[in-house]
Amino acid sequence: MPEAPSPAAVQAVGPDPRRWKALAFIAIAQLMVVLDATIVNIALPSAQSDLGISDANRQWVITAYALAFGGLLLFGGRIADMWGRKRAFVTGLVGFAAASAIGGAATGEVMMLAARALQGAFGALLAPAALSLLAVMFTDGKERAKAFGIYGAIAGGGGAIGLILGGVLTEYLDWRWTFYVNVPFAVIAAIGAATVIREPGGTRNKSALDIPGVILSTLGLVTLVYGFTRAETDGWSDGGTIGMFVAAVVLLAAFALVEAKVRAPLLPLRVVTDRNRGGVYLSLGLATIAMFGLFLFLTYYLQVVKGYSPVRTGVAFLPMVAGMITGSTQIGARLMTRVPSRLLMVPGFLVAAVGMLLLTQLEVDSSYPALILPAELLLGLGLGTAFMPAMSLATHGVRSSDAGVASAMVNTSQQVGGAIGTALLNTIAASATTSYVTSHLAEATSKPAQQMLKLEAMVHGYTSAIWWAVGILLVSAGIVALFVNARGQGAQPADKSLDGEAGSGSGSGEEAEPVLVAMH
Repeated sequence: MPEAPSPAAVQAVGPDPRRWKALAFIAIAQLMVVLDATIVNIALPSAQSDLGISDANRQWVITAYALAFGGLLLFGGRIADMWGRKRAFVTGLVGFAAASAIGGAATGEVMMLAARALQGAFGALLAPAALSLLAVMFTDGKERAKAFGIYGAIAGGGGAIGLILGGVLTEYLDWRWTFYVNVPFAVIAAIGAATVIREPGGTRNKSALDIPGVILSTLGLVTLVYGFTRAETDGWSDGGTIGMFVAAVVLLAAFALVEAKVRAPLLPLRVVTDRNRGGVYLSLGLATIAMFGLFLFLTYYLQVVKGYSPVRTGVAFLPMVAGMITGSTQIGARLMTRVPSRLLMVPGFLVAAVGMLLLTQLEVDSSYPALILPAELLLGLGLGTAFMPAMSLATHGVRSSDAGVASAMVNTSQQVGGAIGTALLNTIAASATTSYVTSHLAEATSKPAQQMLKLEAMVHGYTSAIWWAVGILLVSAGIVALFVNARGQGAQPADKSLDGEAGSGSGSGEEAEPVLVAMH
């Protein structure tokens, strides 16, 4: 563990004058990663047809990315701490661009799945490096609030933007452009990062890599994500699904035991046992379950039930994106240094729950302006307001040498949450749809009536699952109220740079920010 620099050394340097330019390129990279989580979904039917991918294997276009990304995030975060975040960031960008080009040029199923796995692997290096760069570059409270406001808006709204961009590219160009579009994003961000990012010195973790921890965490997370993916297709009671969950629990429990005993753990337990960070990771994961479920059901509702085109469906999500940007930059960022984080996160999740509650009233002929539009605005405002301080608090007060792995935990909670949300809520919706058809089939005697029954059953399934999403958001709010007690995220004294030192072990949330010292 490197020694903390003296306060005098810190004061002699001051903040990097190019940090705001660096933020622009970090934001571009983060947008690219978040877009990729949804942009391929809309293009998948066209890609499947062109490449001859079977119905049984088409899910692997999504799953291959999710498994590599989710399984390697902790490893990627620690690599960023060891190599340096700038080097990991640029390497991740170059690799992601190359993998995207391979995906766009794919000539068959194997080439496509390999490209998606590579995208996930390099994304697992890129995403924690991006967030941890913010954590170590922006240490002033007000500046940190603005920086994380921008980052939080992108992290929250990028998925919806991906639906829009995916629809436009697929409808007017070709599905391959949903991959090729990443290349200019990555090139611009990599060139910009190489020229303007100067990572603070003294923030690397030069400890030896925890190989057992890498193996156990990667296998555990891959098994967990695959378990939820398998549950969606094979059912929760399937023997293979249950076996995956049991294996995941055993592997992750073994990982926790190893981390408690090794000298240089992959994931120091102090990162997750702090009540504030632990509460953030758990609440973000749960909120992501609700958000990904919403994207899934609202996309199907608009396209299948309402007959929207892919482009029109994407545009229909714009109010949610606007709400997230407003919540992050105009509410969360302005208040983060003035009020305790829980006073933003709890109301944010509650407002989002109200928006989700409105969507439980969906019917086949529901009006977009009267019901869906206000629901999206409330969801966007609520999630944007909650996500922004959460993203910042997740790395608030950690040792600088742990910033990468703490950032990786944010992405891990969201990735696992997304996998759970898609599998769990889709299963609930499918079950409710089947029950509705069974109980109303006798009433549908004509072909038009049968067609209407099919639509009504689908909407009933969506609203049944959305009720669960409402409950999940309420639980997120409760977790924040119970665990998060940080009094604010303003600037901290320079001589309290190490998590767990200078009296910060109480979990009060007042640990100091990572210290900014001599630049590379």
